[in-house]
Amino acid sequence: MNPALLVLSSSSTLVHLSPVDLVIIVFYFALVLAIGLYLKEQANTGEDFFMAGREMTAWVAGLAFLSANLGSLELMGWAGNAYKYGILAAHWYWIGAIPAMLLLALVMMPFYHICKTHSVPGYLKLRFGPASQTLSSISFAFMTVLMSGINMYAMAVVMRVVLGWDIHFSIWVSSITVAIYVALGGLRSAIFNEVLQFFLIWAGALLIPILGLVEAGGWSGLKAKILQNLTEQHAANPGAYTHLWSTLGDFGNNPMGINWVGIVFGLGAVISMGYWTTDFLVVQRVLSAKDLRSAKLAPIIGAAFKMMVPFIVILPGLLGLALLRDTHGDLLKLVPGDLAWSNAGQAAGLHSFDEVLPLMLARYCGPGLLGLGITALIAGFMSGMAGNVSAFATVWTYDIYGTLINKNASDESKVTMGRWCTILGVGVSIGTAYLVMNAQSIMDYVQALFSFFIAPLFGTVILGMLWKRATAAGGFWGLLAGTMSSVGMYIWVKVSPDAVKYVALSSQAQDQAQNMFRALWCWLICLGVTVVVSLLTKPKPDTELANLVYGLTPIPHEGKVSIFHSPVFWGVVVAIVFVILQIIFW
Repeated sequence: MNPALLVLSSSSTLVHLSPVDLVIIVFYFALVLAIGLYLKEQANTGEDFFMAGREMTAWVAGLAFLSANLGSLELMGWAGNAYKYGILAAHWYWIGAIPAMLLLALVMMPFYHICKTHSVPGYLKLRFGPASQTLSSISFAFMTVLMSGINMYAMAVVMRVVLGWDIHFSIWVSSITVAIYVALGGLRSAIFNEVLQFFLIWAGALLIPILGLVEAGGWSGLKAKILQNLTEQHAANPGAYTHLWSTLGDFGNNPMGINWVGIVFGLGAVISMGYWTTDFLVVQRVLSAKDLRSAKLAPIIGAAFKMMVPFIVILPGLLGLALLRDTHGDLLKLVPGDLAWSNAGQAAGLHSFDEVLPLMLARYCGPGLLGLGITALIAGFMSGMAGNVSAFATVWTYDIYGTLINKNASDESKVTMGRWCTILGVGVSIGTAYLVMNAQSIMDYVQALFSFFIAPLFGTVILGMLWKRATAAGGFWGLLAGTMSSVGMYIWVKVSPDAVKYVALSSQAQDQAQNMFRALWCWLICLGVTVVVSLLTKPKPDTELANLVYGLTPIPHEGKVSIFHSPVFWGVVVAIVFVILQIIFW
């Protein structure tokens, strides 16, 4: 066997659960099923099942908005990416989230709220017609089941590392639980569980950064240990792992192989704007708010909490670089997922980047605390998977079944279809879980999906909202060209690796850098095709664009409220804190 594999090997089952831990985990599963049963009687109409009756408060909608994004793939995937790329991974929580969430709150929510759409494809139908709606709904449904499969895989990794459970058993138990409670209670059930999971995630995940920083000697001690360990491993520019912006002047100065253009434009202006404003998984939660002010405040509340998430997600990955040791006391070096899950990797007991969070959990948590930590990861898995499944059910029922299959479907039949396709979505997701094993890390895989589906969709939606001259033909062909060009660039690099210097502007670009530049190019292609085709085709009259395009829509106001209840005031506060964080970790 390769000596390197021997050095990296460790037991796949690191700890065993005590009776207290088992009680905590079983109680959680029982609780989420009980919530689903209780809310079943409140989900008998389409508005109740798919939109939670549109009666959520700003705080409930805001926490659900964030929690839907704080699944196990977030907890484990970004901890893994922090181990792989250093603090650069925090960009996906700050510049890759906060500006977009504020844009959603203050600019785009009035459109979604006024037209009472059930989905983003539903908005595209009103703005561009059924062709664009069908294309976006099919691609979105495909993306959600792929994303749901990632959550299953992430949960299986937790069970493998901490419990030693069989991967198939853990996938089926968790997925069946999600299928039951979402099928029973719909979006209302998903939202209430997401709020519960939000607090569970924080309660369990806070253990690692607090105990880790104590062991490392604070932030300065952590930076020193990372620098020492990576220098011993002959890593390129070890200091780059703890700097957010100062290494982005050149592609070769950081472990991601990216520069500021990819971060600011590929991530900040395209991927994040597209995700937070057009991905129905998160937008659906805000649409459940009871009024416009609540709908605008919800993303701002989510943004305030989002800025703190790196403390429980990115920091554990950095702590892993500094503190993780194998059974012999030697520094543990984690490897890409495709290597860890290979036959040789399994035989050697290798662990992937994505396993850094459960490895750190096993390092610090004893009986009781371990059960709480595992429950936090299970909660994250449930949250992410439930969000994808409920979004899939809504888009399938309204934008595929109600539009293409049964245009005269009754409200009752739509609820029935929503429940059955929830089960179907879970079943398909189980199959897609195994695709993730071929990726280097969870988040490299996720961001590739976003570059395929989210980036071009954002181009179509933003042009539709801001430019009344955009036509139905322009919207459809722009969205199709953007999606196909992104997939084409991905295949091009896989077939010919040298092509990365054209797609990502550098031969040093790692997977995540490639995703950001690919998203930027396909977004520009989408915009270009939409503009050209729109100028060559006839636009809709202004009367048909009322409430759909800026300038033709009377923007409602939330009424006179005190400054402390104003969405604009709190949006400014969040923006100021965001800028301060960039300076602190420059």
